Amino acid sequence: MTQTPATPLPPPKERRRLREAASLTQAQLAERVGVSRETVRAWETGRTSPRGRKREAYAKLLNDLAEDTPATEETEAAVEAVAAVVPEAQPEPPHADIVVVEIPVPHTDPAPAPLTPAQAFDALYAFCSPSLVRQTYLLTGRRELARESMERAFQTAWQRWPEVAVDRDPAGWVRSVAYEYALSPWHRFRPRYRHPEPPPPAPADRALLTALLKLPPSYRRTLLLYDGVGLGLAEMAAETEASTPAAANRLLHAREAVAARLPELSDPTELHRRLTELASTGRLHAAKPPVVRFVGERRAVFWTRAAIAFTVTIIGATTLTVRTAPTHYEPPVPLGQRVEGVPARVVQGSLSEEEVRLRDRLRTGMTAGPERLLPSSR
Repeated sequence: MTQTPATPLPPPKERRRLREAASLTQAQLAERVGVSRETVRAWETGRTSPRGRKREAYAKLLNDLAEDTPATEETEAAVEAVAAVVPEAQPEPPHADIVVVEIPVPHTDPAPAPLTPAQAFDALYAFCSPSLVRQTYLLTGRRELARESMERAFQTAWQRWPEVAVDRDPAGWVRSVAYEYALSPWHRFRPRYRHPEPPPPAPADRALLTALLKLPPSYRRTLLLYDGVGLGLAEMAAETEASTPAAANRLLHAREAVAARLPELSDPTELHRRLTELASTGRLHAAKPPVVRFVGERRAVFWTRAAIAFTVTIIGATTLTVRTAPTHYEPPVPLGQRVEGVPARVVQGSLSEEEVRLRDRLRTGMTAGPERLLPSSR
């Protein structure tokens, strides 16, 4: 049995260009193909790829859009440049010698130089940090903890940059680390986080933030990823390390809990709008990218030195134990055997005059008979 080859598709950037050239939104294209808007967004970003009948329908639609889309300005300029340097074809006379004509190639701009790791990290930080610090604020309700969680996530990303740089979704990698740090239960033992921060000034924002903080951490994270960030159900389940049915149940229960406290937010569209407004109300400042990289490097150096010192301590303690431990076995003394080395018993010497007088006084002062045992009636 032979397998039918998959229908070829253009690159993700070309898919998005064709859709925008046809003045179609992701929702309209999703309706034509028969999928959700999140699925189309995943296809255009390259995170997933369509399969089966959906792939055929998507490829046919893109082919139709490519035929209806006029050539871009860059393409027309390239064609005109080639036409200007290539002479028009002349009819070849009979029995003419073959002449090789060299066609000059039009000058093209050199490819841009690749970014350095620091430049790539700074670009990712500038793109993700404003939204990420607002998302962590919705998770915790604390501005300082939100800023700290975001910076700690990017410091971890800089320490593991070779892994993050080749990840399919670097923003999702950093977001997952920030959420895990922000929802850590160990923050409750820190003295600075025992007292609540001032709530938002608007009563509606204060009520929404209170409703969010009443949710369990897993429900709060699921609601924020789906209705706040806009991830799909499968992507949200993968990021929260849960199955798709479990993530869907968490989302439904979280929506029901918020709608029970705030009935006007039963509509997901209105809930998304209010979450965006609440995240944008607070003034959340973040450090500059060089500062984050510098602090991350210092923390990595500190923990490396601490690990080395701990290892040296363990080695020193082990060496000291080996050097001071006995090198041979000494069996215990068996019963009935004479013990050697015990000092001889010393005979008591004569008493002094004071000790003799004390002895006589004690002997004469003591009475014999029942009077020593029974109390006297006198």
